[in-house]
Amino acid sequence: MDKLVRSIKFPIVFDSEKLQNDLKKIINENWIDHYNTDCYSGKWNSIALMSPNGKSDAIYASPTNNEKVVETEILNSCTYFKEILDGFLFEKTAVRLLQLAVGAEVKPHSDNCLGYEDDSFRLHIPIITNSDVEFILDGTRLIMNEGECWYIDANFIHSVANRGTQDRIHLVIDGVRNEWTDAMFYKEAPQDQFVKPVPVMSDEKKQLIINELRLMNTPMADEMIKNLEQ
Repeated sequence: MDKLVRSIKFPIVFDSEKLQNDLKKIINENWIDHYNTDCYSGKWNSIALMSPNGKSDAIYASPTNNEKVVETEILNSCTYFKEILDGFLFEKTAVRLLQLAVGAEVKPHSDNCLGYEDDSFRLHIPIITNSDVEFILDGTRLIMNEGECWYIDANFIHSVANRGTQDRIHLVIDGVRNEWTDAMFYKEAPQDQFVKPVPVMSDEKKQLIINELRLMNTPMADEMIKNLEQ
């Protein structure tokens, strides 16, 4: 098995009670349904703590967007969330709370350019969770407990299902790699283990490509077919 880093549980634990106290202050605010509507079933919604326009309903995560994010009005009352964010010494590109309701499922998918090898990354800090949440990353179940801090390489296929009896809410922070984060990440895993995964092509997709190449009937197409069939 390859040694590529798929996730890291950092040796950081935040105060679950303080996290949940901040959450209580904003739980009745206007949470926005997640925009990737084809990607999930049930209720999955979000509220922004930092966004490009400073509005809490701007829940889009755009790591390649050069527009700087600023604190939203929601963050004003959340002193512990703000303390956590101030302690992470890197540029943030999105900061949101993500809530997956009881019975909801996020289907298997991958997110483009959200691995540390892309110079960007995503951190998860569970605020409320339960033992029946099934988070699967590249075929392996991750157990993320309240107050822990996790890096997830979202370039790998992942999914999550809340099979418990309470909603699951994470603080999710997208950031830009710098020297400070290098020290944080490379303390947990060698630099050469952060490499973009090679896309895996399904047999069905492969056969479609082979059929198209056969129609071309050229020496180059024949060579590509030979490589695909190996």
